[in-house]
Amino acid sequence: MRIAVGIPARYASSRFPGKPLAMLAGRPMLAHVIERARAADIGPVFVATDDTRIAEVAAREGVQVCMTKDTHRSGSERLAEAAVGIAADVIVNVQGDEPLIDPEAIRQVVHPFRDDPYVPMATLAQPLRASELHDPNVVKVVCNAKGRAMYFSRAPIPFPRDGSEVEALKHIGLYAYRREFLLIYAGLAPCALELSEQLEQLRVLYHGYDIAVTVGEFASIGVDVPADLVRAQQALERRKPCA
Repeated sequence: MRIAVGIPARYASSRFPGKPLAMLAGRPMLAHVIERARAADIGPVFVATDDTRIAEVAAREGVQVCMTKDTHRSGSERLAEAAVGIAADVIVNVQGDEPLIDPEAIRQVVHPFRDDPYVPMATLAQPLRASELHDPNVVKVVCNAKGRAMYFSRAPIPFPRDGSEVEALKHIGLYAYRREFLLIYAGLAPCALELSEQLEQLRVLYHGYDIAVTVGEFASIGVDVPADLVRAQQALERRKPCA
């Protein structure tokens, strides 16, 4: 099974313009993401972007650059355009604002493709802390008995109506797709659920496709706004080199 790791990166973020180029420990954030994607050691790494400044950083890091349109609504759509020219059976989507992504998480997200020849897409989840249940910035996922996602939401799901304890899962925004499905995804119409929750993976469920969910412990710190750089810097100083 041939695997490639794609990093979709755009400059025009509404909350943090130029985010992939923000400096972190003396290097552009994108360079840290590339380093961790390489450390997973599961296949070649490429960057999909519509910005020449981001492309220049990626080229300096020695990875393939795929220039894409600037009209994509999500990282998955951007990777789908790039996937046309990528020789791989499975493509992993490592978001460009995850400078502390654990390389082991990247390895884990592709396991369902080895176990099930029919699964089209996979992602990760981990146990949810009680303090995160009502946080709309923390996406939750519920799964069926086969480990397939039933729904993703920013709302508290499952809701403990009677106060009983039930395991809740926090979604980790790392995806992997069979290449042929990624091309199909790009042609699927966005749905009302996706637009309401602002969660691109809901398009997959709405159109009747499975998403396999691997549950584990996958610590990471995403950078959404400039203030997150401080937390990422502190965590980077505490962590051992990626391996």
